[in-house]
Amino acid sequence: MHKYVAAIDQGTTGTRCLIFNKRSDIISSAYQEHEQIYPFPGWVEHNPSEIWRKTTQVVHQALSSSNIAPEEITGIGVANQRETVVVWNRKTGIPIHNAIVWQCTRTTDICEKMEKDGLGAVVPRKTGLLLATYFSGPKIKWLFDNISGLQEKGKRGDAILGNMDTWLIWNLTGGPEGGVHVTDYTNASRTMLMNLETLDWDDEMLGYFGIPRQMLPQIRPSSDKNFYGKTTTDSPFRTQIPICGDLGDQEAALFGQCCFSPGEGKNTYGTGNFLLLNTGPTIIRSKKGLLSTVAYALGEHKINYALEGSIAVTGGAIQWLRDNLCLINDAAETEKIALSVENSGGVYFVPAFSGLFAPYWDMYARGAILGLTRYVKRAHIVRAALEAIAFQTKDVLEAMIQDIGSPIELLKVDGGPTDNEFLMQFQADILGIPVIKPQVKESTSLGAAYAAGLATGFWESSEELKKNWRAEKIYESTWEISKREEQYKTWKKAVEKTMAWVK
Repeated sequence: MHKYVAAIDQGTTGTRCLIFNKRSDIISSAYQEHEQIYPFPGWVEHNPSEIWRKTTQVVHQALSSSNIAPEEITGIGVANQRETVVVWNRKTGIPIHNAIVWQCTRTTDICEKMEKDGLGAVVPRKTGLLLATYFSGPKIKWLFDNISGLQEKGKRGDAILGNMDTWLIWNLTGGPEGGVHVTDYTNASRTMLMNLETLDWDDEMLGYFGIPRQMLPQIRPSSDKNFYGKTTTDSPFRTQIPICGDLGDQEAALFGQCCFSPGEGKNTYGTGNFLLLNTGPTIIRSKKGLLSTVAYALGEHKINYALEGSIAVTGGAIQWLRDNLCLINDAAETEKIALSVENSGGVYFVPAFSGLFAPYWDMYARGAILGLTRYVKRAHIVRAALEAIAFQTKDVLEAMIQDIGSPIELLKVDGGPTDNEFLMQFQADILGIPVIKPQVKESTSLGAAYAAGLATGFWESSEELKKNWRAEKIYESTWEISKREEQYKTWKKAVEKTMAWVK
């Protein structure tokens, strides 16, 4: 009897496997970090083989720690860091290059040339995206330009590519021995290669980048009753289980938060922050620096779209304080440190390490800590780093309100940093609306599980999923409007100082 559904959540800093029951409770979980590789300033890579190895380990750990038999799992859903590109040998399964991560800025020159070539208007119209180093297409172009013979290998069918979801599903379903080469609409919509209206790879974009169509995965629904494939006995699951859910991590979080109706949205806190608003079957073209993207697909061409504000570095700044500056030992201590001072001492921290994403889209911006005086100490900088997470979220929310022409009444939140009470209260204060944290904060994993469970019939409908959603805490704003406006005005001034820094 099928009692559970499994989710593999492959994120920017690590991979987790979670197993849920029918009530959406987490029955078992396991997590492993992987190495962050920085070959040059602004470049970010991951080792795909290490990520696959860590995936097998977390699956083993999640199963063994709970004594769950793989045969009890109805299906598997995958969520993944988006835009991160992997290219590998179809025959051997060996990566041809490290994965180029979504944060990487090595494609700045390619994006500049695209602008000169007149694609500044073409890309948003066709793909809903903007000309930025963030997306997959320019990264693939860089690989072609820097790996001799790669394009020819792609034309012969020897080399294939995809984002992390494609890489994991291919390995789980057999790898070189018949692995399934697929992605879903949400991940495809982040490549700069899929046409938002036709929902297929766009010939003009493929032609511009010189990408052979046969290198690309087949695009499938996010929840697929026909299944993408099944795990093999050589996979970490050791038996055949349908893989039938696949969403980019932010779309998975939207789905896990049960934002199934137009106007419902969520904000996920992680390495970066990602605020998505469901716009239903309608593509809303942003005029304020947001992205139009696919929210999810529950069948062939049964699409819900979303507006998205992507922020490159939020929780990543806390990691930077820990790993690069050694100001903290663990992210969990930042709450206590922040509360040890009354305010940030006039310090504003703009973590534009990878340039600025939404709503500014300045790939030449760089990080800065401003307002320093001899009064400032460690606690002020730590507090300013947490406040920066909330300020950047307000930037995106303000743009979203202008795009849709109506207020947003509340914000659902998820991700590890939502455990930080100081951050969540400051977020409610600077936004001026309630911030709601669910009982299951791992909404990304839950969304992947929901997609798989709907496909197998483990859950019958979205209405059943809504009944499972439960709030853990609601943070109400406590600030006067004047205080909110004054702090936000100074934040905007700090952001301006970081812009066009390296140009």
